[in-house]
Amino acid sequence: MSDAVSTERPIVVTAQILEPSPGALMRRRIFGHTGFMIGIVVLATIFFMAIFAPLISPGDPYDQVLSRKLIPPIWHDSAKATWEHPLGTDLLGRDYLTRLFYGARISLLIGFAAMLISGVIGTTLGVIAGYFGGRVDMVVNFIITTRLSMPVVLVALAVVSLVGSSLAMVIWVLGLLIWDRFAVVMRSATMQVRNLDFVTSAQAVGCSTPRILFAEIMPNIANSLIVIATIEMAHAILLEAALSFLGLGVQPPEPSWGLMIAEAKGMMFFDAWLIAIPGAALFALVLAINLLGDGIRDVTAPENRN
Repeated sequence: MSDAVSTERPIVVTAQILEPSPGALMRRRIFGHTGFMIGIVVLATIFFMAIFAPLISPGDPYDQVLSRKLIPPIWHDSAKATWEHPLGTDLLGRDYLTRLFYGARISLLIGFAAMLISGVIGTTLGVIAGYFGGRVDMVVNFIITTRLSMPVVLVALAVVSLVGSSLAMVIWVLGLLIWDRFAVVMRSATMQVRNLDFVTSAQAVGCSTPRILFAEIMPNIANSLIVIATIEMAHAILLEAALSFLGLGVQPPEPSWGLMIAEAKGMMFFDAWLIAIPGAALFALVLAINLLGDGIRDVTAPENRN
């Protein structure tokens, strides 16, 4: 009898037939995006430091003990270095690690609050100008041009020096000065979306203007809004550090990173770590925010990647 011809069919796995689900594609893009993962890990670490500062910090950020001033960090080859103060102490004997943890709170608070204020102002102006056009666009463009003619740092210095410096004042000054990028980008994005078919259809069926703006326009420009929000948050943090460095930002004894750099500038050539530690923390925070913003743009709209 001749050999029987095998009639068995190969087993086909379902995953070979069906395409990956949208959730699977999103997870693949998220975990495959190196910049996004670095940004979210660094930012999550800084958020953890800020939220749990009272629990994980080794001391009080305002506790001054002159007898222990300028203790070097533990990696210094010095007999004064101790694990009781892993990052050393400053000119007034305050624990540097503790002040670094509490300084993260101030930087994140100022960055987020100033970004929120400027985002509301700039997004409102940009969306209105981009959607209505005509005279409304001309008026908004005049306001944006007027704002761009004023240097942010000089205006902030003038306002803070006249009105007074405090945490709330710094937030409001920065929030009212850095909205121009929101307005410019949102105006451009809205002008690209307003003539698309779904907006025209909504207008044809009689949808109200607020309904079109919030339900049709905003979801389609949210990607650009997220990127600008992260950029402006980082911008606000840097501006606060600059104002604090010049003595017109957050006032002592608050543990602002910019103020820590300002207090240590006289020791730059003797104990450079006093500037390097808060400077590195500020660099890491700003870099993480920008990486996160770019990563969100790439993950949610991969077709717009450069």
